[in-house]
Amino acid sequence: MYKNNDETYSLGIEIGSTRIKAILIDSTSKTVANGIHEWENQYIEGVWTYELDDVWVGIQDAVSQIVEIAKNNDIELSNVKTLGISAMMHGYLVFDKDDKQLVPFRTWRNVMTQESSEKLTKLFSFNIPERWSIAHLYQAILNEEEHVEDVAFITTLAGYVHWKLTGRKVLGIGDASGMFPIGHGTTEYDAKMISQFNNLLREHNLNYEIQDILPEILIAGQNAGTITEGGLQLLDPSKNLSSIVCLAPPEGDAGTGMVATNSVAINTGNISAGTSVFAMTVLEHPLKSVYPEIDIVTTPSGESVAMVHANNCTTEINAWIDLFAEVMTLSGHEVDKRVLYKETFKKAMHAENSIDHLVYGYHSGESITRIDQGAPLYVRKPESPLNVANFMRAHLDSAFATLHLGMQILEEEGVEVRDMVGHGGIFQTEGVAQKIVAQAVGGPVTVMDTASEGGAWGMAVLAKYCYDNKDQTLKGYLDETIFDDVSKQTYIPTQDEIKAYREKAKIYEKSIDIERMAVSLFVKGEDKDVRIS
Repeated sequence: MYKNNDETYSLGIEIGSTRIKAILIDSTSKTVANGIHEWENQYIEGVWTYELDDVWVGIQDAVSQIVEIAKNNDIELSNVKTLGISAMMHGYLVFDKDDKQLVPFRTWRNVMTQESSEKLTKLFSFNIPERWSIAHLYQAILNEEEHVEDVAFITTLAGYVHWKLTGRKVLGIGDASGMFPIGHGTTEYDAKMISQFNNLLREHNLNYEIQDILPEILIAGQNAGTITEGGLQLLDPSKNLSSIVCLAPPEGDAGTGMVATNSVAINTGNISAGTSVFAMTVLEHPLKSVYPEIDIVTTPSGESVAMVHANNCTTEINAWIDLFAEVMTLSGHEVDKRVLYKETFKKAMHAENSIDHLVYGYHSGESITRIDQGAPLYVRKPESPLNVANFMRAHLDSAFATLHLGMQILEEEGVEVRDMVGHGGIFQTEGVAQKIVAQAVGGPVTVMDTASEGGAWGMAVLAKYCYDNKDQTLKGYLDETIFDDVSKQTYIPTQDEIKAYREKAKIYEKSIDIERMAVSLFVKGEDKDVRIS
């Protein structure tokens, strides 16, 4: 079907919170094969984590699906020339001088680093969120954890996988910018902050410097190495992909989201929605102030980006869909969850009293609203009808409410965003999540026909750029080669819709103490007065 001996292919793999996805694209960037492996994080001894062995099980499963599809469609696997690895950003993966993992992987979802986050933010005059790798390292130092004396390398999940495939301890600048701040106008870690952090290491009698344990930074388009024999065994034990000749710099899911939505130019932005939700806005000028709600990271080519990140988005919606499916199964009906999503989402757009229904879909803590653990909650006024429309609209509004609170800051800063592009599976039902997100951010939101492809496709594009790159900028490459004929739909919210959403968001913010009390009394089991003024 696809057979063309002169064709070349690029493989992108993204290790997300609930799925490990592999996508193979051809020279026109069309997806010709994909593979998906489902997995879940574990909450062990107060830490959200994944076993690293499970990473390789998932990657091999997804890649084996690619290989099978390729063989069935006469895709020449020897023409797969380039590969890119992406994964969820931030978190804490540390190794000693013998490459031994020192502690279980602490993911971005952990909000256990408030002390270090606040101290580093004050020291640097630069926001260091609790998710960031440097916050995790410094918190471990403050906690006097034994392993900190032996740290020889710290990286992200994408950096770890790339290292094991190639032997190179490198990271794309976008992913690196979620570990340690990048110097303004540079493509290196901030020199002043490096010096300041090294002073902290000396104060704690640690005999290494931070620049020596961080990954080397690379920019999109650079060749980040070749796959080793051992790396090929980890990726593809069948050895069908032995023709890969270069790997792109490993990137975070924020960077691949920017690529997948062609949002790498100044004053463009994108919203990525899944287990978490984040909005990325490429800045023309630095922000005037430091905000704990806003990360400053970069595009894969190094431009400064304001990132508003909420830890919780679709998890609670997914849980309710699972419940609906179980009820239908118990009643003797076979159910396709895709149909349930589509029909309940469409019904949500006909809600009449959703403002009287309040949802906090918090499965984990949330930095923007200062919640340190999760307790999913649904509350409604007794007189308000309980029906599918109101119920689902309340959940969809809630999914983007925390993001809305962070975006309000950028609006007050006068940051101009010409257009936000949404991507992620939640946008597959036409005219639902797109409209609600547009109301939440108060402006136009575009969805492209590549919206559901997500970060794995974006990483495959970065891999293709690495292979094709002839000194063309990433922006130019995306405009001229990738998105020149992509169809898209834009929704512009009315002022009445924006006003209505903001009224709901005020109730959401005003009532947040309900969530705090649930966490304290129900989740933590604390026996005290938790009323908060």
